[in-house]
Amino acid sequence: MKLIIAVVIVALGCFTACGFASSPAPTTAPISQPIPNPAIDMPGYLQISAEAAKDRETHRLTEEQFLDMSRQPGVIVLDCRSKQKFDQLHIAGAVNLSFPDIAVESLAKTLPDKNARILIYCNNNFRNAEKAFPSKLPSASLNISTYIALYNYGYRNVYELGPQLDPAKSILTFESTQPAQTPKP
Repeated sequence: MKLIIAVVIVALGCFTACGFASSPAPTTAPISQPIPNPAIDMPGYLQISAEAAKDRETHRLTEEQFLDMSRQPGVIVLDCRSKQKFDQLHIAGAVNLSFPDIAVESLAKTLPDKNARILIYCNNNFRNAEKAFPSKLPSASLNISTYIALYNYGYRNVYELGPQLDPAKSILTFESTQPAQTPKP
């Protein structure tokens, strides 16, 4: 019995010394003081999000309303999906500004008039077109993020496509701007 215990102790020592034993996960102490960064404002974001949510309640459109508004002079249909997804399929005439690229300078260039009527839509407005419009979690819908971002930058004339539609059956017109593929010989 003593021999077995001695062998186990030696084996454990070798196991640990050779680096095979798992070391405890590093622990970090809870942060007691906020880490200052004047370029990030979570309380401000939550406040503006609540304001935008209230405003959004009266700015959601049916498919017919969206189509009618999109035909009015000066109206901008904005698609904030990636350039790749936009090029695959988008509402005809839409302007693309990928959500990660929304910033002071890009908005001033793409949407210089903060009073212009802007119509938005996202992946979750469409079904049966997963390649171009991959589904997101409802709480992570790009419409929500886009609406809040535009509201935060001072755009107050933003309207959102409300329903979920099948592009093949929609009254909206869709187009692709993907470069044509050259057949391989």
